[in-house]
Amino acid sequence: MSALDFSFVEWDIFSKFVLKGMLFSVELTIVATIGGIVFGTILALMRLSGNKFLELPAVIYVNGMRSIPLVMVILWFFLLIPFLIGRSIGAELSATITFVAFEAAYFSEIMRAGIQSIPRGQVMAGQALGMTYSQNMRLIVLPQAFRNMIPVLLTQTIILFQDTSLVYAIGAYDLLKGFVTAGKIYGRVEEVYILAALVYFVICFGLSALVRRLQARIAIIR
Repeated sequence: MSALDFSFVEWDIFSKFVLKGMLFSVELTIVATIGGIVFGTILALMRLSGNKFLELPAVIYVNGMRSIPLVMVILWFFLLIPFLIGRSIGAELSATITFVAFEAAYFSEIMRAGIQSIPRGQVMAGQALGMTYSQNMRLIVLPQAFRNMIPVLLTQTIILFQDTSLVYAIGAYDLLKGFVTAGKIYGRVEEVYILAALVYFVICFGLSALVRRLQARIAIIR
């Protein structure tokens, strides 16, 4: 087995191969986070509505998605969507749809916990003022729930960024794909996997440190 050699690593490696993948991974993370929070909040409200016709589909969807490995969902969407519409939509778009649909289930549980953390007295106070259910949620409950859940939402976003590496399974050009492509061209596959791990570690560790600081500040404000 040959010794590891990182002498091939130059800025050109990152600019030609890695940067493109990094941009897609970041874009996928942002879109999936925003879409996941929006649809996750809707699912959470459906589960808390008390209406069985709204609650049951949300429960089935959330529990179903949370019980299936993400890589399997990625492969299902990648193979199923072209079968249904009769044409391929590309690995990147398929990955985006998959991540929004999958993350909605996880963000739903986070938002449901956030909504349930709001004291019941505040909800009753809004009702006493004549607010409707939607006004109560929009003006009193959801703003506080979002604030309380910011650290957890950001932590889930970091996990989401790590999970974007799974789109490599369908050939999408993400951060990991950029490293692997460079490794194959330069004949240094082992080295690029180590470099990829280091890049993921630095990004995720740095973001986790910021989340901990933010969590401490929110705790002080409370």
